[in-house]
Amino acid sequence: MTYHRLEPWMLNADWRHDDRPFVVVDLTTWPGAVPLDPLPPIPVIAVGSPLHPLAEQADIQIETDLTLVSLETAIRKSPLAAWVLIDLLRATAGMEPSRALTCESLAFAALQSGWEHRNWLKVHSSANPMSEGRVLTERDGDVLNIAVDRPGARNAIDRSLRDALFDACSLANLDPSIHIVRITATGRCFGVGADLSEFGTTDDPPRAHFIRSRTLPARAILPRASIYEVHVRGACIGASLEFAAFAGRVTASSDAWFQLPELGMGILPGAGGCVSVPRRIGRQRAALMMLSGRRIDARSALDWGLIDAIVDDPALDHRGPDIGG
Repeated sequence: MTYHRLEPWMLNADWRHDDRPFVVVDLTTWPGAVPLDPLPPIPVIAVGSPLHPLAEQADIQIETDLTLVSLETAIRKSPLAAWVLIDLLRATAGMEPSRALTCESLAFAALQSGWEHRNWLKVHSSANPMSEGRVLTERDGDVLNIAVDRPGARNAIDRSLRDALFDACSLANLDPSIHIVRITATGRCFGVGADLSEFGTTDDPPRAHFIRSRTLPARAILPRASIYEVHVRGACIGASLEFAAFAGRVTASSDAWFQLPELGMGILPGAGGCVSVPRRIGRQRAALMMLSGRRIDARSALDWGLIDAIVDDPALDHRGPDIGG
């Protein structure tokens, strides 16, 4: 398969009429004295050794062409969302987290009204509504235990669950005697992300940004993120991963797996993931997860730094009812 190769002269080219979805840098032939600057306004994927002096300047670094196959398929499906995502990750690298969350929300709002997301909504009609989500809270001395509790929907985060999480985490900010906040989940998985049945129900992007700015659980976690401990088992997808990654310590059972599939919906992670995940695993690995939509198992998550330890503990793994999936 032939890919669009980036050449040094193209760094200063006019990209206004260029329709390439991404470009590839061959680190074995790229002149070492020529920095990747300025980067083109599309994803730049470097192929070659991570030890190459220019490897870290690309949006993604991979060692072989094999990974390009899945990346190309995903990017070509939603090229505009891929561009906005990469632009956001570049712009917010090193930015103060709360300000970066604002940038993420505005980028998400822009994509909400885009044709790629609208086309996805046409194909994926709303599912039948299920019982509203809730959280279970328990105070034990200086520890606040929070359990995400919507096992019948695989802990998908609906409005009720989102608001309950925000309220519970805000409580920890108001009470300095709370020294640890532990977040787990009932059922067979930590969570499958935002409730897809609610996608498209707020069709005014500025209003959606207004809501996210005031109710996003990530914003409630940020002021005291270091006291949070999250334990994950089973699936941890999308928004469920995005807020969990803000915690000071994240553990996972050996059966846990992680995924950020939003690009396939014509959007980007909009629950804080474009801020939390890069700060845990770096911008390039975050971009790889987000652009490819690939699943990461517990061992890879540990190696990358997405989680801090693999812990199989029945006291933390609330299995709850068998719901399948």
